[in-house]
Amino acid sequence: MIPCAGYSVRVNSTQFPRPYMTKASTDAMERGKLGRQAAPWTLPVLILAQFLGVSIWFSSSASLPSLAREWGLSATDGGLLVSAVQFGFIAGTLVFALTNLSDLFPATRVFLASALLGALCNALFGYAARGLTDALIYRFVTGLALAGIYPVGMKVVVSWSPTGIGNALGWLIGALTLGTASPFLLAWLGAELPWRAVIAVSSLLAVVSGVMVAGIGDGPHLGSATKLDPRMILNVFRIAGYRRAAFGYFGHMWELYAFWVMAPVLIAAGLAPLGMATPGAIGLGAFAVIGIGALGCVGGGMLSKRVGSRKVATVSMAISGSMCLLAPLLLGLHPVVYLAGLGVWGVFVVSDSAQFSALSAQSCPPEYVGTALTIMNSIGFAITIVSIEWTSRIVAGMGVHAAWILAPGPLLGLLLLNGIPGRQPAEEESRAR
Repeated sequence: MIPCAGYSVRVNSTQFPRPYMTKASTDAMERGKLGRQAAPWTLPVLILAQFLGVSIWFSSSASLPSLAREWGLSATDGGLLVSAVQFGFIAGTLVFALTNLSDLFPATRVFLASALLGALCNALFGYAARGLTDALIYRFVTGLALAGIYPVGMKVVVSWSPTGIGNALGWLIGALTLGTASPFLLAWLGAELPWRAVIAVSSLLAVVSGVMVAGIGDGPHLGSATKLDPRMILNVFRIAGYRRAAFGYFGHMWELYAFWVMAPVLIAAGLAPLGMATPGAIGLGAFAVIGIGALGCVGGGMLSKRVGSRKVATVSMAISGSMCLLAPLLLGLHPVVYLAGLGVWGVFVVSDSAQFSALSAQSCPPEYVGTALTIMNSIGFAITIVSIEWTSRIVAGMGVHAAWILAPGPLLGLLLLNGIPGRQPAEEESRAR
């Protein structure tokens, strides 16, 4: 039975006691690993390693200008290359969740195998693809491999960080946010890096990433699943704390990637009255608005040590949801005020991301943290596909005043995260002090 806010939910007739660490610590003691604690450099190395590993995610975007020129690709073709990775990631996380792969086997070994597969497919994209069709296949399989890098890497971090999970994941998501913004910085610099060199370097970094994580090994603070149980992707949603965190995350994802995709258009609307809407300035502005989210992730993670992940996520979603509604009004103000407002939006649109992962990891059975994180990622990224497509069409027809269309995501996420007004939500997270 899993106790949730004073009542219990049965999951596969297995006993999972509350609080979160009790079962994990018992498992660790049985494995003789309780005395194995993280060194001061363990979490920084893991965060760096995961950042290096997901470089294969950003590689096509960073090298797109050079690639498009050599292959004669249209803007639509370039978008397909990016989307292929996203679809591969969604499919991969679903497979990982159905097979409990990162829970049945040591997560660091799964990470290593995924990093090697991703590095290989990324390299084949650069050096074996003979056209767009080949390239799309290689990018899709690269996305499949990333399913064993991003959410599985979060599980490895959790396994080494029994307290302050929100803080550790805040640093991790912050690093990935900078990676997402980096292609815009390259555009501002006017750097058209040789695309095959970018692919080769990112593949090498992915290999280094896998070796680094495998060298550290799994931490002592999570149990291991003893059998394949595909039903866990549904059963975890019967846990009140996990369900609230996951549904809040889904609302967050409706807004996040659509906002990032819209960032250049929103920046251009603010720069145009100043006569500064050049491609370089728009690229720099987009990098700043997206990249500043790294500060929000790190700051939110540090704050979660004092107030808890739920409060950080709640405040972040409240502010970002408000910015969705205020964006059309800000357009009527001085452009500098409008651009500053976009910066505030950029901080809070992603500052809650790590906290949702922390809440879900702390709420679900330790034996199935990998499954819980991968299914949450799979559904969340699937939502981004719908959100980006719908929002792009509406903004193309109505202009940036339609940015309010993102508001239902964070506002609904707020309601689902904190439960029905008037009821005390289940407090599933450990005290992170």
